[in-house]
Amino acid sequence: MAAGKTRLVAVANEKGGVGKTAMVINLGAALSNMGKKVLVIDMDPQHNATAGLGVAVNDDMTTVYNLISEPGEHDPSDAIVQTAWEKIHVLPSHPDLSGAEVEFVDEDGRENRLKEAVSGISGQYDFVLVDTPPSLSLLTINVFAMASEVLVPCQTHPYAYKALDSLFDTIGAVQEEINPDLDILAIVATFFDRRTRVGRDILERLQSDSRYKNYLLPIPVRVNTAVAASSDAGIPVVFSAKSSNGAQDYTAVAEALFGKNGGKKKPKGR
Repeated sequence: MAAGKTRLVAVANEKGGVGKTAMVINLGAALSNMGKKVLVIDMDPQHNATAGLGVAVNDDMTTVYNLISEPGEHDPSDAIVQTAWEKIHVLPSHPDLSGAEVEFVDEDGRENRLKEAVSGISGQYDFVLVDTPPSLSLLTINVFAMASEVLVPCQTHPYAYKALDSLFDTIGAVQEEINPDLDILAIVATFFDRRTRVGRDILERLQSDSRYKNYLLPIPVRVNTAVAASSDAGIPVVFSAKSSNGAQDYTAVAEALFGKNGGKKKPKGR
């Protein structure tokens, strides 16, 4: 791939349990099925995206924590791990990442640690997908400073819906103060169950809310037990249960956003 053409996509929502990690690993799997080379960067100290791709974290390995806490001392290639799937690599997280906010509090340029650490990988991948922690912390700001696009999974639940407001405010602030090229790619409704009134209600709110409706992808990811089972096995559901609703939905999302007819840019969400 030509240098500079890598799409840098953050997957973010300050509310936990909305399906960020499942979105990251399964979009990565779907994109690899489309012939794309993908790097997953795991910026969540819980390192679920790392585990979800079948990679075990240990204290001897170089991780994203080493890259941002010891700038200039490690090459990103020393930390990137080849997964069981040829076109999917992962830059692992580590629990020590949870202390980064305290460690960097007095450091100049702390919001750009990740951007500077991985600057050399541009052009080596078609897509870089970044999993973020379930909070609007310094780690998330680091991801927004590096990324060019934000994909927002929103569980069809009132708490997740209400959390969108502060997320959009934060993205707007980052656009104004740190990264003017950051754009909101889309909102994807997750854990959707049309049999429940609350699920239908939240989807309708997303479809009608003036702040969100133009970003909402018309492909909700349905609630599906196969997704959780595949995560526990360290295999994306796109690979482990190809006929499941989860595999079909994530594949449809990938094709809508990144396929030949997808990826239409939207106005910045200030």
